Amino acid sequence: MSDSNIPSNPDVPHVPDVPQVPDVPQVPDIPRDEQGAPAAPTPPPAYGAPTPPPAYGAPTPPPAYGASTPTPPPAYGASTPTPPPVYGAPTATQAPAYGTPYSASYGAPIAKQPILSILALVAGVIGLLGSPIVFLPIVGGILGLFIPAAAVVLGFLGKSKEPQARGFWLTGLITGFIGVGMALVSIVIWSVFFATVPNSSF
Repeated sequence: MSDSNIPSNPDVPHVPDVPQVPDVPQVPDIPRDEQGAPAAPTPPPAYGAPTPPPAYGAPTPPPAYGASTPTPPPAYGASTPTPPPVYGAPTATQAPAYGTPYSASYGAPIAKQPILSILALVAGVIGLLGSPIVFLPIVGGILGLFIPAAAVVLGFLGKSKEPQARGFWLTGLITGFIGVGMALVSIVIWSVFFATVPNSSF
């Protein structure tokens, strides 16, 4: 019973070949001066020390990160540039504080809105548009007096306090007087009508 796969001497293991030792890297030569002594390394420039100017015609290297670039002096007779303002300091074109009028920094004064004149105009127009209510007997004429009368009162207030808004308060006065006139005519017509109707129908 011999097998061909079994080695003839099973007790001795197979030993691999010895690997080759790699070459040792060479140490670079030390720079030496004329006498043969090692040369001293050049020290870096001190912090904040000025760098020597470059040779004439040589390109200037870019400044280091974070270093400020020197500004050239202005030309003869040129005005010196104004430095940027300090953070938070008010500037000449800055808007005024809250609540102060803009007229001080932007020229024209703020015009006051003609509120009374505008209200007179609106009340007069509403009084004319609501004029069909005067066709209701007596009550319609009385209800039709309120808004046009308000237009007349507001028109006169606007005339005295806001003379520059003449178009608004004048329209409010005209439409208000027309509305008051229609309401008064309605009251008179309905009063005459009820006075002439015979009482026998009731």
